[in-house]
Amino acid sequence: MSVRIDSLPSNNAQTQGAQRRILLRQQSPQHLEECSTLIMDAVQRRPSSTSPAILVLGAGACTEVPLGGLVRNSDEVVLADFDLPSLRKACDELTSSALRRRMRLVECDITGGVSQHLNRLLARQPWSTLVSQGPQAVFDAAAACLEQCPILDPPELETIAPNAYGLVISSLVLSQLFSYPLLDVLDLVQRIAPHMLGEQERHRRYQETAQSFRTRVIQAHFHLLSNVVDIGGLIVLLTDIRGFVFDVYGSDHDAEHRRSIPLVPRTLPDMVRHNFTILEESHWEWLTDLPTKDKPGRGYEIAGYVLVSPTQDTAAPN
Repeated sequence: MSVRIDSLPSNNAQTQGAQRRILLRQQSPQHLEECSTLIMDAVQRRPSSTSPAILVLGAGACTEVPLGGLVRNSDEVVLADFDLPSLRKACDELTSSALRRRMRLVECDITGGVSQHLNRLLARQPWSTLVSQGPQAVFDAAAACLEQCPILDPPELETIAPNAYGLVISSLVLSQLFSYPLLDVLDLVQRIAPHMLGEQERHRRYQETAQSFRTRVIQAHFHLLSNVVDIGGLIVLLTDIRGFVFDVYGSDHDAEHRRSIPLVPRTLPDMVRHNFTILEESHWEWLTDLPTKDKPGRGYEIAGYVLVSPTQDTAAPN
């Protein structure tokens, strides 16, 4: 069975890069400004005693990442993502060959292979028999696969050494790490029993297991951030926390014209506080699509953090 993560390069080709950045500057300039300001503030706050190398996880085409600023303030910038073509696109935007020589591109699944692990478990289930038994059996089996799915904690990323980076950036990738595998489950249901799609909302075990799966993936990612950052180094976490749709432009703050969709567990702020010391926190909105006659506009609520691991508090800048 194919998995959603395999389509990432083709999807990103339409939604990332220089052309997308131009559009964002027109309809959501605050988003670009907030991302750039938070990242460059962290660059300036990074203690001189830490590694001069910078790691960007989920870099893609660096649409929101001020890549030029990072490279000018680092001996090496490592971009890590499953989507190698987008990484190359980001690198190509640097006009200076001297700056490009400071770049290293790492093609990897930063979950450590969660989608593939889950796919193998799903492939072993007797779905024809389960479908004949009804939605309870189907979503019990799906929940069991989520429960059994191995999640490396932290993920092991080849060529990315522990404690090697003075600044580590998680770039708007957190919700994708668990949502792609969960969508693989629903894609399977769509193929084998489309009439059952939607029944998962009434299946308590599946809902609880899916939420636990989200939390496990997030926790593993947080441990990855702590594992690769240098002693005394800083972490920037950029993540969407809610999506929203709206049908009248200029009404994005008007509840009458807006519907919100949670994207991460409600416990995420507590998880951040439990795993890190927060040095800086910011929230803003990102409009991705304006409404048209045929479809509503879309956007995201974003949270941005500058963090340090608790074990490194003594090395954190004041």
